[in-house]
Amino acid sequence: MSSFGQQVEVTPARITLTEAIKRAQANEPAFAASVAAQKTASIDSYLAKAALLPSVTYHNQVLYTQPNGQENSGGQVGLQSSPIFIANNAVHEYTSQASINETVGLKQVADAKVAAANAARASAELEVARRGLVATVVGLYYQVADAETKRQLLAGALQEATSFSDLTQKRETAREVAHADVIKALLQQQQRQRDLSDADLLAEKARLELAVLLFADPRTAYSTEPPEAPAALPTRDEVNGLASNNNPEIRSALADLQASNAAVTSAKAAYLPDLALNFSYGIDAPQFAKRGPEDVNNLGYSMMATVDIPVWDWFSTQKRVKQSQIQRNVARVNLTAAQRRLIANLDETYSEASAAQNQLTLLAESVQTAAESLRLTKMRYTAGEATALEVVDAQTSYLSAQTAQADGIARYQSALAALQLLTGTL
Repeated sequence: MSSFGQQVEVTPARITLTEAIKRAQANEPAFAASVAAQKTASIDSYLAKAALLPSVTYHNQVLYTQPNGQENSGGQVGLQSSPIFIANNAVHEYTSQASINETVGLKQVADAKVAAANAARASAELEVARRGLVATVVGLYYQVADAETKRQLLAGALQEATSFSDLTQKRETAREVAHADVIKALLQQQQRQRDLSDADLLAEKARLELAVLLFADPRTAYSTEPPEAPAALPTRDEVNGLASNNNPEIRSALADLQASNAAVTSAKAAYLPDLALNFSYGIDAPQFAKRGPEDVNNLGYSMMATVDIPVWDWFSTQKRVKQSQIQRNVARVNLTAAQRRLIANLDETYSEASAAQNQLTLLAESVQTAAESLRLTKMRYTAGEATALEVVDAQTSYLSAQTAQADGIARYQSALAALQLLTGTL
């Protein structure tokens, strides 16, 4: 709003395709969930690896037990009061120790491999989600551009129909043509008005669908970049090389198989014993001091090693191994299916892009031919050698050729974007 109370027109923001993708990644909830899942899996992998390392705790405890009125010689030096609870060592007991614990076993190593594979799979799934979101944004972006192009074409067609309607009315007034020519021109003008109204509606719907991914308020005014000259189609060898080296579906399926293999190893590890090591250093004595009565040393250390050998678990381990093997078989099937799907998608997408590219030249020639046909037909009508029906047909053919060209460009851009997504270049 200006100082004189006049409303200042705000220029709509120009959104490039790159910026649209960036905005969508910040706003789309499913992609945010994939990012969170990838970060969580990465933390899980770190925790599983950290579990392989020794843990250190500093334990502090004070214990008091009611005496039973007797004395015993179970203390460090001389006699001491006997506690009521036989599980306790003394009436007063102070513990202040640093404790280092380590468990060595195949299961811990296998679990770390499972977590690492799951983290790799989550990263691949994040890339799958990113490419899916990019595909959606690209499709909507080109849909907005295509709808705007068609709207402009129909606006031009309406102007052309209005001009021809004015011409027929003038010629009718001059008694050069029949009233039927005016009626035909008016019908054409009215049809173009309805077409433009529908085009405005479709363009607004396309803009809103894209704006949902880009802005907090979908009604925000914006504009897209004008269509550029279509990029060249890469060779089939280039596409195959890029797709085989950078495909997230294959990486996800492969990581899933690696996690399944490690899960089988983890399940089988239950057949083997685990070695638990403990080292403690500090005080565990009736006095909270480095020295006790008669200068007894309270400060010291202890070490412990424990080996637990599994003997019988009612076939639970066997069932867990079988369960993990079943999941591994599924992972193998998923991997081969992902490889087959990649091959099919590459062939389909490349064929679509190639066909769309080959039609661009024909579509451009059709527009030129239709434009020349309209020009000649209008000249013949002005000279009285053509009918109004011929002019209307030429106008319709020209609009159809322009619309087909706009659709062809959008088709090639979408197919090329899909190919770039498969190869990881977009």
